[in-house]
Amino acid sequence: MKDCFFKQHGITFIDYKDVEVLRKFINPHGRILSGKRTGVSSKMQRQLADAIKRARFMGLMPFVAR
Repeated sequence: MKDCFFKQHGITFIDYKDVEVLRKFINPHGRILSGKRTGVSSKMQRQLADAIKRARFMGLMPFVAR
């Protein structure tokens, strides 16, 4: 099992404005990758999903890829 990306980098809160980090956790079609694929802990996976959804709503990330 992979180590949590956020624990490795000392990130305790996932910011929706940090689009470069969020892009690592979506597939080419724009879908959120599962926790099994990313190796992120379940607590951080929930925060990650909320941050991606918030970034999409604010217009920082697309809902679907072209």
